[in-house]
This record gives sequence, structure tokens and C-alpha cells, in this order.
Amino acid sequence: MGWNLDNSYIHLPSIFYTTQRLNPVATPMLIKLNTSLATSLGLNTQLLQDEVAVLAGNAVPTGGFPIAQAYAGHQFGHFNMLGDGRALLLGEQLTSTGERFDIALKGSGRTAYSRGGDGRAALGPMLREYIISEAMFALGIPTTRSLAVVTTGETIFRETALTGAILTRVASSHLRVGTFQYAAHFGTDEELRALADYAISRHFPQIANTENRYLALLNEVIKKQAALIAKWQLVGFIHGVMNTDNMTISGETIDYGPCAFMDVYHPATVFSSIDRQGRYAYGNQPSIGGWNLARLAEALLPLIHDDEEQAIELAQETLQHYSQHYVNNWLAGMRAKLGIFNEEEQDIELVEELLKLMQQQQADYTNTFIALTFERFDSNLFQTHDFQAWLTKWQARLTRQTETQAMSQQLMKKHNPAVIPRNHRVEEALTAAVEHDDYSVMEQLLNIVAQPFAHTEEQQAYASPPSPSATPYRTFCGT
Repeated sequence: MGWNLDNSYIHLPSIFYTTQRLNPVATPMLIKLNTSLATSLGLNTQLLQDEVAVLAGNAVPTGGFPIAQAYAGHQFGHFNMLGDGRALLLGEQLTSTGERFDIALKGSGRTAYSRGGDGRAALGPMLREYIISEAMFALGIPTTRSLAVVTTGETIFRETALTGAILTRVASSHLRVGTFQYAAHFGTDEELRALADYAISRHFPQIANTENRYLALLNEVIKKQAALIAKWQLVGFIHGVMNTDNMTISGETIDYGPCAFMDVYHPATVFSSIDRQGRYAYGNQPSIGGWNLARLAEALLPLIHDDEEQAIELAQETLQHYSQHYVNNWLAGMRAKLGIFNEEEQDIELVEELLKLMQQQQADYTNTFIALTFERFDSNLFQTHDFQAWLTKWQARLTRQTETQAMSQQLMKKHNPAVIPRNHRVEEALTAAVEHDDYSVMEQLLNIVAQPFAHTEEQQAYASPPSPSATPYRTFCGT
């Protein structure tokens, strides 16, 4: 099948994982295989389709060593012991180009960390993760990816009986902020050091010989997360559950539970049914990123300096750079969305004024930028006096650069997606698949969102926001 697995994680101290037996399922059936991803990993797509035992958790791939990873984390601000309650890390696939990717099963059954759960997953949430993660990849946003979805032939019970399924997730690694919190809380300083050295070796080898490599590690993760969250904001993505166990050291988006994309622009937008206080609302995501990074800094304190006060001072000084890293990434992205090549101090005011107008007029986030790209000024927002005044400022701003109008439009086309996985379109696809065994709707949606910057006529039908509804859209964790 092309498996070329290594198992570097098991060389860490044993507190970081539990060796796990497989939990075979009754009658697995392959529902979706990501053939392009499989090929890039060096896997034989035909054999994967013919033999689904590995993807179903019924067989260990050649070279595999199934483990469940241990970690902790702050869930909605409260610290808990967690771990892979329904996931298995099979190993790390080494590609022909020397890259290393975790291969993990999600929904593969009970582990030592299941805490009373059955360790299984339902088909709908696994298909949602497949759709959204692949859409994020197409948008150029660092993300874990989905290799396959397999139904298990078994029924799982939540509020109702649901079709069981397993997703195969591919990640640069599954190291989380919560992994470091677990080490700091339950392990020794040497076990924490082993974890940090492993993270540096795997993700940031360029800092291995830095004088204070653990402070440098914190700084690298800060930069990665600032860039990632800025990319989320630029496309209107709402993660929904930014707990510290869902924040990777590599800077990849992970755990597509109650995630969704914003239609009407409003900073307070929240979709998750469990986020009743709006902790993880769209407008809060940057600050929550900073909060989570502060938890990473706390975990790393014993390594940063032997003197706790000096360690705190060094960590705080490094954390202060997060906000500026975030703003720099976000503003650079907003300039590109508006066709701006050079920099002026007033650019942030220009952007914030536009966003304020969008909020006041309840304008669609994605489509507003598409309208600006192609000068389609036909919605209510564009008819207002305030927008006309803003438009004059923007057009004057574009004249203060050497690039032509055509070059500005090309820049905007590359940074303003024609389509996102609209929530109503995702639900439409999931309903057809789960309730009617019709996967054609999902396949069409995947084809559309695979090239978000193509700006084709075919995509226009998928660019429309949902019809008005008296019931707010809600997403669920999918456990």
C-alpha cells in the first residue's frame, strides 16, 4: 500500500502515550478517499480502496504502532486532564521528499483516555471535517487534512441512533499546547524537556542551537499561531472550540467540531451550541489565541530559566510580540484583499471603517470583498452615503501606489475567495449523504471549494448566502 511509517513519538517518556489495541468494527465500507492526498503521501490509492482494514482500525499498517496520546488542556477556561479519547496515532508516514506526517484514526473506539465515552464517531461530523479541512487547505490555510472516511457498519447512540464512521486524519503532528500543559502538570521537568526537544527537532530544527531554545520555541509557536488566526479572520472562519488542546504547536488548524464560516459580518458571530457566552466568537479569536499562548508559556517556564521570576519576565516579554505579529499578518492580508501593495499608516483605519459599514448594513463578509474586486456595487451597503465616502477614500488610496488598477484586481482575485463552504451548503451535503446515502451533493461541493480563487460561473451558485431564517444556525461538537 505504500506505507513507510516511523514511530518517533514512542521514544518520548511513556507518560505521553498509552499503547493501544485496535477496536475492530463489523463491516467497514470506504465512503471517501482523498486520492490526491494519498498520492502525495506515497500511498497506493487502488490498494487503499480495495482493502479498507487499516482505515477502519481493523488492521495495523506495515510499520505502524498504535498509541493514544496523553494531553491536558483548558476547555472554556477550565483545566482538565484529557487525551485521545477516540483517536489512535498509527504512526508517521515518511514521504519521498523527507516530510513526516502523523496518520491518525478518529472515531476508532475506546482508549485509556475515553473517560466513559464509547470512543466512536458519527458519519455526519466526520464528513463535515473532511469537507471543511479540505476547503481550508484549498484556501491556503495551514490545516490537518482528511485522508478517508469509512463507515463502520455499526450504530452509535447519542441523542438518537447514528451511523458510525471513522476519519483518517493527516497532520504535521498532533503536538498541542495541551500536551505541554500535561507535561508541566503531571510530569517532571526532564519529561517536559524531552517533549520540548522533540517539538523543536520535529518542527523548528533551525532553533536547536539557539542559546535559549525553549524561549525560542515559544516565540516560534507565537509566530505560527498569529499567522494562522489572521488567516482565519481574513476568510471569516470560526473555529468554535479554541480550547488549548485544540491548538497545535505546528500552527495547523485542528479539530473541526462546531466550526463554521461567517455569512453576515459581525464580530460577535458564534455558531457553537456549547459556546453560550461567546467565548470563542469570531471577534474573540485573536485574543483567545494570545490567552492560549500564555498557557504554553506557563508550561515552559521551568525550561526558560532556572529562576522563576526571570522565566516569567522573559516569557511575558516574548508574549508581548503576539499582538503585533497578529496585526501585521491580518493587515497584510487585508491590504491584499483591497488590492493594496504598499503600506501607509492609515490603512488600518480604512479597513476598520469598511468593516464597521459592513456590520451596520449586515453585509455578507465574503461577497462584499468579491463585489469590491469586480466592482459589482448592487447591494444595500453600496448605496449608502457612508459607503460612497469610503469608496472615494479607497480609490484615492489605490492611486498612491505604482501598480496599475489591473494589477490591484489580480491581487484581490488571489486573496478574495469566490466561494467558501457556506454553512447551508455543508448541511445540504451532509443531509443528502447521511439521510439519503447520496454523496453526489458532497462531491459537487468539494469540487467547487477545491479552487476557491478560480472565480468561475459555476461557483456563483455556491456564493449565495442562505435564505433568511428565524432560527439561528447552530453547530455541534460531533462527539
